[in-house]
Amino acid sequence: GHRHTSLTVNTTAPQQPVRSFHSRQGRISPLNRDVLQRHQGGLLVSIADVQRHGLQHLVGDRDVVLEIGCGFGEATVAMANADDATVVLAIDVHLRGLARLLRQVDALGLTNVRAVQGDARELLHSAIAPASLHGIRVYFPDPWPKGRHIKRRLLDADFVELAASRLRSGGFIHCATDWEPYAEQMLQVLSGSPAFTNDSSTDDGFTPRPSWRPLTRYESIGLAKGHVVHDLLFTRQ
Repeated sequence: GHRHTSLTVNTTAPQQPVRSFHSRQGRISPLNRDVLQRHQGGLLVSIADVQRHGLQHLVGDRDVVLEIGCGFGEATVAMANADDATVVLAIDVHLRGLARLLRQVDALGLTNVRAVQGDARELLHSAIAPASLHGIRVYFPDPWPKGRHIKRRLLDADFVELAASRLRSGGFIHCATDWEPYAEQMLQVLSGSPAFTNDSSTDDGFTPRPSWRPLTRYESIGLAKGHVVHDLLFTRQ
């Protein structure tokens, strides 16, 4: 009946029903809903949009760096602002974080950021062509500290293999975490992949924070509490 038609996605326009912004993640403020609706199908795309149109259609011929989990967008915006030749494709499951990211993008007038809501594995697997990414950034992913949850961590051998297949030769993967056991796991799975070489020049295999990775509020709070942050930087062979 009629009730259905308003929810049908019209394939000629990459827009999804606005309904999707009433997410299960709780209420979204009118300000955030406004920015999400304004950018839908433009700077805010779905995994289906990327799958249907391809990266090049969305970003042109520029290098693309995938940022997995953008938090409140601080680092994303600072890095995009410092390098306008590169497009940052920021994916996060949380609409609130993406809305805050887009508000900062608006304020600075940036044209080289795209936001995607959803699961990074799904995006990489179903929508990103092989050897098409210049880089992948994973800053402070959920550490899932409980033993029974460790298998939920993003950085495992399967993910590293998937990431390697989507990065072009000479591309990079850059991870950062303040959870020591996760840092060790990251080092183990990345070092175990023949597709990557470690850029580290230190004995422990980690890399000091590069000057171009901005310190976020979250990280500063952790450092003040005495957390140790580990960066890992690997190059795709």
